[in-house]
Amino acid sequence: MKRSLEKELQKWKKNPRRKPLLLLGARQVGKTWLMKDFGARYYENVAYIRFDRNERIRALFESSNYDMQELLLLLQAELKFKITPGNTLLILDEIQECPAALTSLKYFCEEIPEYHVMAAGSLLGGQQHHGTGFPVGKVNTMHLYPLSFYEFLEAQGYNMDVEMLQNEDWARVKLFANRYIHQLKLYYFIGGMPEAVVTFLETQDFNAVRAVQNEILSDYANDFSKHVPKSLSAKLSMLWNSVPDQLAKENKRFLYKEVQKTMRARDLEDAMDWLTRAGLIYRVNRVNNAALPISAYRDGAFKLYFSDVGLLGAKSDLEVGTILEKSAIFSEFKGALTEQFVQQQLRTVMVGNAEPHYWQSDTARAEVDFVIQQSMNVVPIEVKAETNTRAKSLMSYCRKYKTCVAVRCSMNDYLRQNIQIDENKELTLIDLPLYAVAQLPSVCQAAMTS
Repeated sequence: MKRSLEKELQKWKKNPRRKPLLLLGARQVGKTWLMKDFGARYYENVAYIRFDRNERIRALFESSNYDMQELLLLLQAELKFKITPGNTLLILDEIQECPAALTSLKYFCEEIPEYHVMAAGSLLGGQQHHGTGFPVGKVNTMHLYPLSFYEFLEAQGYNMDVEMLQNEDWARVKLFANRYIHQLKLYYFIGGMPEAVVTFLETQDFNAVRAVQNEILSDYANDFSKHVPKSLSAKLSMLWNSVPDQLAKENKRFLYKEVQKTMRARDLEDAMDWLTRAGLIYRVNRVNNAALPISAYRDGAFKLYFSDVGLLGAKSDLEVGTILEKSAIFSEFKGALTEQFVQQQLRTVMVGNAEPHYWQSDTARAEVDFVIQQSMNVVPIEVKAETNTRAKSLMSYCRKYKTCVAVRCSMNDYLRQNIQIDENKELTLIDLPLYAVAQLPSVCQAAMTS
């Protein structure tokens, strides 16, 4: 299974100013597999250490007093082979189980930077690291998400289909639109969790896929009780369970009172923070202006999304038939799945990990699903689940802010047109197929520079 983050890992390996790499991401998105696979491909040896299964290794780090030369000797004795700079990749997995190892990344950076070190851990983002020296400024960080739609296609052997999309060969893409749409609907159900994708590839059994997704959800729920105090655990569960219901609403703005009538923002801040840093939910903030930087115009309202569209469907008990066919249930919930899909793909392609936002008018009568910062422009994105592209809110936004480029994502084919929105302003409006949403930064950039 190919992961696009491999290209960034290659750049990290070649960088002469490389620091230890901390790989972030939700549980079960494939961090361990990616590190091991990268080590096997690009290094002569891999020194793999997993802290949750080796008490003796934990003791070595805890007793080393950060004498890095001595620590290396002890690790080599434990592993029974030599760790060679440049030729050996040292992987420190489940590093949250050994705070001393997390702190040691600082000393790997400062004292022995010639060694190549990668680290990862489940719920690492959700840890507060009390009593440890978190290596701020001493590590490179990358974020691994569930498989993107392109990675999903490549896992099935549709490499040429991905290449057509990446080359933006829209005439050829149009010829294969039905296949792209079918694969997109499969992705809505299967999502990008690696085990779910592999299960589908091996079994072609949707029930087996759903069983895997439910097991992942169960593991997440168990984490709430194992890794946090009881008082926080209950709030985590309530908040987590509330997300699908709130996304199913026509107005998807998150409301604390719908978690529990007596709940207020201050009551759930710690739970929100934990789930966000653990990579289990993502927050899309509302803005009240189209100026730069977007983040300066957040007004406090927001929507919450899951990390993966397949897990959202599983949590909502959506059956495969409701997604692959036009059933009444899917008609009611398709907007949520489509928005979930778009924000999930945007996070994998946005330059500098820029956060998507959304916009709503002062009267709340007009809303644009996403706005992103692209170069020195703010680009509005309207999301439609099927082929109906009436977009009154998008046009209202474009007239208000004299927008240069706007995007409508739907099941329609690619189309770029210029529209006169008033006597002095012309808008470049791009209809972008949902299955090509990863090209959004590219097509916007091309429109801005042409």
